[in-house]
Amino acid sequence: MSTSTVLPARRAPSVLAPARVTLISCGIVTGISALAGMAPLIAAVEISRRLLHGDADVWPIVVVALVALAVKQFGTFATGVLTHLADIRVSFGIRRDLLGKLRRLPLGWFTDRNSGTVKKIVEDDVAALHQLIAHSVVEITAAAVPPVAAIVYLLVIDWRMALVSLLPLVTGLVMYQRAMAGAGTKYPEFMRWLTRLSGAAVEFVNGIAVVKAFGTPGAASRRFQEVSRSFAHFFLDWARATSTATVIAEILLSPPSMLVVTATAGGVLTAAGRLPVTSLIAFLVFGTVITAGLMTVMMSVHPLVTALSTARGIHEVLAAPELPVPAEPVVPDTGTPGPVIRMRGVRFAYGETVVLDGVDLDLGRGTITALVGPSGSGKSTLAKLLPRFDDPQQGSVELYGVDLRDIDPAELYRHVAFVFQDPALLRMSIRDNIRLARPDAGDEAVRAAAAKAQILDRLEELPRGLDSVVGEDAELSGGERQRVCIARAILADRPVLVLDEATASADPENEARIQDALSEVVRERTVLVIAHRLSTIRGADRIVVLDAGRVVERGRHEELLARQGLYARLWEHDERAREGAADRLETR
Repeated sequence: MSTSTVLPARRAPSVLAPARVTLISCGIVTGISALAGMAPLIAAVEISRRLLHGDADVWPIVVVALVALAVKQFGTFATGVLTHLADIRVSFGIRRDLLGKLRRLPLGWFTDRNSGTVKKIVEDDVAALHQLIAHSVVEITAAAVPPVAAIVYLLVIDWRMALVSLLPLVTGLVMYQRAMAGAGTKYPEFMRWLTRLSGAAVEFVNGIAVVKAFGTPGAASRRFQEVSRSFAHFFLDWARATSTATVIAEILLSPPSMLVVTATAGGVLTAAGRLPVTSLIAFLVFGTVITAGLMTVMMSVHPLVTALSTARGIHEVLAAPELPVPAEPVVPDTGTPGPVIRMRGVRFAYGETVVLDGVDLDLGRGTITALVGPSGSGKSTLAKLLPRFDDPQQGSVELYGVDLRDIDPAELYRHVAFVFQDPALLRMSIRDNIRLARPDAGDEAVRAAAAKAQILDRLEELPRGLDSVVGEDAELSGGERQRVCIARAILADRPVLVLDEATASADPENEARIQDALSEVVRERTVLVIAHRLSTIRGADRIVVLDAGRVVERGRHEELLARQGLYARLWEHDERAREGAADRLETR
């Protein structure tokens, strides 16, 4: 078991922390600008009052109103620039932090999420923060300050008339509260539906070519249609439950409703001599300010809540537990006697599902060990513990006698390389893909690795040779991509190699060339290979048979066949499958 101190997981800061000072400052400036923007309305009321009293000296008021309007415009421009710059800075920082975080998360985190979910977090969710940072704070402040100031102003003029004028406002807010009563639970559910919809869309796009090839194009969109239909039902039910109260609230809070109530009540009071005409003008002018501002605030609630929910989701990813890193890492000594890799009592589970239970395994220096077993027996999970894509919940995995949890990840990858069944190439030049583990490798070393991987001739046929970019001018087949990955492993020159059967889905020609390439990469290395085709591992130094997460057999090919156990049954099944395929080819 690991004994060294483990560094505590870094606490993820608030997503908005880098922009907090800017947002607070811009909120204050926006509030001041919004108050300055009300000066022309106050000026209109004051000018009306003076003119009604026969005072034509209104130019000082006009000048003050124009200066205040200029202040308002300058404040709006300044806050808009500052918040957009903050948005750019925060978005860049979050994307950088997310990509760094994704590199440190255990592989199990990704197995619980599809590519659509990860894409949504890194791209769509970060983009959604633009509304929150660049717009929401300043827009809501600019919309909320004038109604508050207007209400205070009207209460000072005539508190009784002000209370009458606020009746539609209060009633509208009560109705709006009823409409939004379930938002606390509905908005998170709404965001979860959007995540499912995004994931279904990605699956639809990725799988449509395969499904069409088998002549059932309708099946490709079935899951997407089901998720879309379920989302539509959810949204329709939500809209039906809130539509009546929402419509009533919007009518009551609209400027026409406020004008009708203000003009009616104000007209009666003015006719009775209880409200001066100048005060009535003030109520007519500022009544619309109250409702217009509140309507803007209400319309901003949904994007604000959505953006805040998105920010929480991003924060949850940044706060997700990482693989622990040792505070005092140990450098393994390659000269340590004993097996290169030692597993003891390894247990691993995905949630409640136990995948490995009590596995003991030794990999001797310079030996090839093959993992075989039925589908779901735990082969891939066991192999991925060696490069520490996950840690076992119980037991230990040791390299040269040192627990992997006590080794710095960078140091670990100087000893362990891996080639998995699905060839992963990045959107960069073939040369850079090959020297991913050794960026300083020279051209001759890259070409030598490609030659050993049986892929150099094919790469030289590309438009720009090794400088061709994957996905642009380098279109490679699955087998060719696999050989590029093998070239990468050869150039990395790690003493321990993990192979997830690289020929599982290759055609016969590619399989032969991949096997030739693998014969180069495994030479003088300690190798753990996951075998899907048993014929490829007959010469392994040891074969380990897994079943339901436990080691049930181990030995050489001939020994295991003689035992007539699970391996013998798997071999017989594999032989029948190969003979059946050969017979079908001969009858064509």
